[in-house]
Amino acid sequence: MPGKRKIAIAGGKPTRGKFLPFHRPWFGAEEERELVATLRSGWVTRGERAEEFEKRFAEYTGAKYAVGLNSCTAALHLSLLSLGIKPGDEVITSPITFASTVNVIEHCGAKPVFADVLPDDLNIDPEQIRKKLSRKTKAILPVHFAGFPCQMDEILSLAKKRGIAVVEDAAHAIETRFQGKKIGVLKSAAACFSFYATKNITTGEGGMLTTNDPKIEEQVRILSLHGISRDAWKRYGLEGYRHWDILMPGYKYNMFDLQAALGLCQMKKIDTFWKRRKQIVDRYNQAFSDEPALKLLSCSPEHKPAYHLYVLVIRTEMLRADRDQIMNAVQAEGIGIGIHFRSVPEHPYYREKYGYRKGALPIAEYVTERVLSIPLFPAMTDREADEVIAAVKKVIGYYRK
Repeated sequence: MPGKRKIAIAGGKPTRGKFLPFHRPWFGAEEERELVATLRSGWVTRGERAEEFEKRFAEYTGAKYAVGLNSCTAALHLSLLSLGIKPGDEVITSPITFASTVNVIEHCGAKPVFADVLPDDLNIDPEQIRKKLSRKTKAILPVHFAGFPCQMDEILSLAKKRGIAVVEDAAHAIETRFQGKKIGVLKSAAACFSFYATKNITTGEGGMLTTNDPKIEEQVRILSLHGISRDAWKRYGLEGYRHWDILMPGYKYNMFDLQAALGLCQMKKIDTFWKRRKQIVDRYNQAFSDEPALKLLSCSPEHKPAYHLYVLVIRTEMLRADRDQIMNAVQAEGIGIGIHFRSVPEHPYYREKYGYRKGALPIAEYVTERVLSIPLFPAMTDREADEVIAAVKKVIGYYRK
């Protein structure tokens, strides 16, 4: 178009010659050494390294107990089971989240009830939670979206008044602080963290549950390893073979030492990683703050976000393209992207099972067609961040009305 730079998808030159992935983990020689040492130890399933990782993570969050698991999904599932969530119960949660948050409610036989989100940070709105409470509500499952903390004081107050539990989906929120307190010590029943490949620290796959309740900790440990009474490494330890009992029909959800070996190394870098992501976020904010077609997420300065994702809400009403066209155009510039997230109740399974109708969650519906996540990882260089900025601005400028 006259006066506008031609974008790559329309035949122009891409911003980057080599594709920049949406995420790239940061591993060093220390991770390699620890993995080799674990392999040479002869013990690769759950053992001393997993226990040490749990100890370190509990110390970091300030929680009394931490249980290493094979995913955040497992942590969420076992949290609800340990609270006795069952068929006929309702659990209130956010529509703007990954499928696992809601799937685990279904796995318990309970009904997910969706409360709309706030426009500033896309976290669940406490007032909308209040409106969705019923006599069947047994838990609230808030999601700290993109690492921004939910309004936990209001959520916990609602829950306390009704005598219901709160389980935090903290998959994005390892470093997050709410009013100076770390996620995991906010008087919830449990908090659930993720170490998936794209998370702020990673074990490839993996998760952690933190709690201050010894009954939840005990129940989760038993459920995470088939429902048996002793860990495998203790059964075959130096003290001799110990018989075990099946106490309940459990799952195979435990973390193993190869995962923990990575986690122990990554924990040492957590503050370094956060500081670098913060630098990139500041760079992005400065570049995009004056672009009216882009809405940036924000939270109160009294909180500390984890800066897990950098999510743009594209005001497509100001452009000649929808979000998917923008998405494809940015990718054609050589920049990896993500979509976090399409509203869960609009997916076929949940829409059809619960009869979801448009208009029920207006803010979630608005953003589900407009969110776009751009690369944010500590191994990014300033030049790469500037290329991301250039690509986004180029595409937005091209499609401006």
